[in-house]
Amino acid sequence: MGNTGGGDVVAGQSAPITSQERAEGAKNHPEILQEFGGTYQGSQAAYVTRVGQNIAVQSGLSNSASSFTVSLLNSPVNNAFAIPGGYVYVTRQLMALMNNEAELAGVLGHEIGHVAARHSQKRQSKAQTNTILGVLGTVVGGLLGNAGGIASTVGGLLQNNALQVAQIATLGYSRGQELEADRLGVQYLARAGYDPRALSTMLASLAAQDDLEARVAGRDARSIPEWASTHPDPASRVADAQRIAASTGVTGGRLNEAAFKAAVDGVLYGDDPAQGIVEGQTFQHPDLRFAFSVPQGYGMQNGTQAVTISGPNGQAMFTTAGSYNGNMSDYLTRALKGIAGDTQLQVGQVSRTTVNGLPASYVTARANTQSGAVDITIFAYEFSNTSAFHFATLTKAGDAGVFNSMFQSVRRLSAAQAAAIKPRYIDVVTVRAGDTVASLANRMAYDNFRTERFLVLNRLSANARLNVGDRVKIVVKGNR
Repeated sequence: MGNTGGGDVVAGQSAPITSQERAEGAKNHPEILQEFGGTYQGSQAAYVTRVGQNIAVQSGLSNSASSFTVSLLNSPVNNAFAIPGGYVYVTRQLMALMNNEAELAGVLGHEIGHVAARHSQKRQSKAQTNTILGVLGTVVGGLLGNAGGIASTVGGLLQNNALQVAQIATLGYSRGQELEADRLGVQYLARAGYDPRALSTMLASLAAQDDLEARVAGRDARSIPEWASTHPDPASRVADAQRIAASTGVTGGRLNEAAFKAAVDGVLYGDDPAQGIVEGQTFQHPDLRFAFSVPQGYGMQNGTQAVTISGPNGQAMFTTAGSYNGNMSDYLTRALKGIAGDTQLQVGQVSRTTVNGLPASYVTARANTQSGAVDITIFAYEFSNTSAFHFATLTKAGDAGVFNSMFQSVRRLSAAQAAAIKPRYIDVVTVRAGDTVASLANRMAYDNFRTERFLVLNRLSANARLNVGDRVKIVVKGNR
């Protein structure tokens, strides 16, 4: 394998964690937790930490399990990553997609492999050159060229240190770096006594989930999904991971499926109501009591500071510019500066209107990039004398109207509507006589794609037959 930025690393022989890396990791850790919803407070956290520390010591970065801080993040996005200094992260959503402990260990081992190979040095350099104009150019280039090829989100333009740290942690890897991390992750699995094929089965589940998410959102399955934007093309890596597992010479190994199913039972699935919930094309926030809808073909990703929206003709985020004193012009100016920074803009006139009883104001500004002109629109709503929220949208020049239906959809929720919003959870159930894929899928707490969701969640084929006594995952809605 060629030079991948850190040189080839043999499992168990990587350079130990340095004091500088520990200091940087300790500094960045709280900010990453802030950006990704904090640590998950369920009983699953201790289980993930134990598995993660056990696989991490196989890397040679440290022989002490306590050197590694392994966090289960309260995030509805399928993701995992690690940063120098012994800090490893996996989201509860990605954990829910797994079907055994070896898959959890494989994913965490893969991320630790990136750190062991020192891949982050190139990524930090890349992040530091990602100026506002560069990001705008990337986005508009995708808009002008390939409708599904937008690789950056407006949410990535937020100017705050927590998000910048998180971006560095989750910037995309090259294919060579991914392959090296796959190789190391598989070796760590074998050394720890797990089935080394577990990483390949997890990659297969991720590829299936990426495809399903695209179908649910009405996007082209070839567009860039959330996890694949930071870990390119899991589908094409399945065969490579199988080949690497075969090369270890290890056959069999632990899966620990029963222990994993017991641990994942009851984990929160999808959005946390405290951060708002995405239901199809609609976002609802029961605590703040508002909702909005995005156009068909556009997907949403809910974060701690913003809801990001992406689709074929533009990108957007819904967030707040902070304190509001009743002066909407000042608010719009602050929101625009938060997106564009010092970029030269041609700012239009502020317009005022009312949307579903909410006073609203909006302004569009144009920026010129190497790829062409783009329009940034701020559409803000006054919820009270001290509270305002806004959309920031990014489109090709002249196309801001593609979001008009979204702008007009913002509305308040009644107390009854807010109270009716319930979280979803993973429920691990035992297959009984007479149960079928269809009957169990019917219990999934969704209005669409129930069978497809059930199959992907359990890594089952379309013609799968269930055996009495099998333990499978379904998603239910309610309070636990």
